[in-house]
Amino acid sequence: MSKLLQEYTTVLVDPDGTEYHVRSYGDERVDGTWIGWIEFHPDDPSEPVLKTDQETSQPNQMDLEYWATGLEPVYFEGAFQRARPKL
Repeated sequence: MSKLLQEYTTVLVDPDGTEYHVRSYGDERVDGTWIGWIEFHPDDPSEPVLKTDQETSQPNQMDLEYWATGLEPVYFEGAFQRARPKL
């Protein structure tokens, strides 16, 4: 089951004006390591949640949580582009 790592104050807006709130999540793999990704949750419930593929791999949950605390708004901008559907 995925674990919410952090909710951020950063809000991103896509070209149609939909605002997205940023969250990081993680999951433990079978081998005990952890992966992390970023999700963008829209204000408009009719819009889908956008999710990146794996953004990081860490040896344990503590290191994954540390990774999540160091993310900056500029990182989210790139992750948002990676999460948006390719047209």
